[in-house]
Amino acid sequence: MITASIEIKAQFYDLDPMQIVWHGNYVRFFEQARSALLDRISYNYNEMYESGYAWPIVDMRLKYVKPIHFAQEVIIEAKLVEYESRLKIEYLITDKETGHRINKGYTVQVAVGIEDQEMRLASPDVLINLVEAYQCV
Repeated sequence: MITASIEIKAQFYDLDPMQIVWHGNYVRFFEQARSALLDRISYNYNEMYESGYAWPIVDMRLKYVKPIHFAQEVIIEAKLVEYESRLKIEYLITDKETGHRINKGYTVQVAVGIEDQEMRLASPDVLINLVEAYQCV
């Protein structure tokens, strides 16, 4: 499947009063990795909108294993695991230096027609064609 990775260094503004990365920031980290993945297939949010679809997140799961500390460098990997009826992306956050797992999770997005606001039960051809073309490269 298609993957993309980004690197992040935890900043002071990411921390909570316990001096670890606030749990809500993991969602932001997932979003950054998801955008890198969608860029790979040329179907990020601008292209989604231009194709007539919004892709809201309808399900999300995060599994915390260890905290991220100030100035810690981490790698966030996003992997496309489903695309035919929904967009399911799995995430893995690891420590850059040790490779130890810090967090994992997934998001599920579904196609919604922008004009009619109707959820689609199958992914639109534009997404399927882009994923399959990328896999053939």
